[in-house]
Amino acid sequence: MNKSDHAKNSYMLRGSLAKRGFVRWFHFFTGIQRETGERRSFFIEYQILNPSLGKEQPVLGQYPYFKKRGIKPSYVLIKAGALPDADGSGGTQLNAFYPISSLRAADNPFVFQVEDCFYSETHIEGYVDVTSEEACHRSFMTDAGCIEWNLEVHKAVACNMGFITGPFCTAAGALADFWHAEGVRTFYRGWISLNGVRYEAEPESCYGYADKNWGKRANHPLLLLSSAHLISRQNHKEYKHSSLVVTGCFPKLLFIPLKRRLMIQLTHMGEEFEFHFARISNISKCKWKIRETNRRYIWHIKAHNKNALIKISLSCTKAQLMKLLYEGPDGELPDEPILCGGNGIGTVEIYRKSDSALELLDTLGVEEALCMYQA
Repeated sequence: MNKSDHAKNSYMLRGSLAKRGFVRWFHFFTGIQRETGERRSFFIEYQILNPSLGKEQPVLGQYPYFKKRGIKPSYVLIKAGALPDADGSGGTQLNAFYPISSLRAADNPFVFQVEDCFYSETHIEGYVDVTSEEACHRSFMTDAGCIEWNLEVHKAVACNMGFITGPFCTAAGALADFWHAEGVRTFYRGWISLNGVRYEAEPESCYGYADKNWGKRANHPLLLLSSAHLISRQNHKEYKHSSLVVTGCFPKLLFIPLKRRLMIQLTHMGEEFEFHFARISNISKCKWKIRETNRRYIWHIKAHNKNALIKISLSCTKAQLMKLLYEGPDGELPDEPILCGGNGIGTVEIYRKSDSALELLDTLGVEEALCMYQA
């Protein structure tokens, strides 16, 4: 699964997806404020919605004129912000909408630009400025503020689901929401400025992540857990090139939706542990439960294949999760909000199977995990 595939990270909104579809490139990392030492988790998204329906102005599905007439949304969205800090404060999301006509893109290698915002596999930069008056409009789904970034990107570990996210399955609609993580472990270098306060991103301390979603609608419910900040409980070393990602999807068989499946990839000291429902050569089984307390969401996951077993326990306080606002290609808002935080903590136990016995390989402490959850 740790197989880079830049073709899967390109555009892909063709055919029916051009009229009813979305694509979103997502980046997550930690920045440090040099003067104070403050650490903050940031996210940056580049999104395109229903491109073939585009007009000379962005069409916002929540805008009363369009909503009343059932007109589907169509625009380029640049979304960026900061996730709540350890105390649960400071979370913000800032949206800038552009018409499809302002998009400039090229393949081989894939790059695109819309006004001052640029995306490529190795560099991202942009600027979003939202006034208080604009933030008062519910159709903009945004806070007020200003954010600017300029970052070099190096994606070191990929998570590739193989055939099921390839061109054939995309055209056949095997999933409602396709996912490819070209950068489960991503190193960022550069800076980001939020409301005039500048933060630096350094490769060894940013614990970055980058992925892409595309399809007819986002997964409901949604689960994404990921961390590149892993510390061994056995030798107390931090593993610089290790990473964990857990995600869910809803596969189809002859257009009939099946039960949700979880996919897990752990890169541990150069060794890959994969638990993937579509990997026939190494069939995996997975059990999970989500527990909600007054203060926290807690995710317990247990998965095994013929070679290994993994136990994951991650949690994030409710105060550290903020609601991310999106509309789908049909112009509808989800019934339940998408919660997102960057301060998840927990443990991962890795066992190797040997002659029907289990050998504990390592126990990892997980810090600064990205947690995205929708009930």
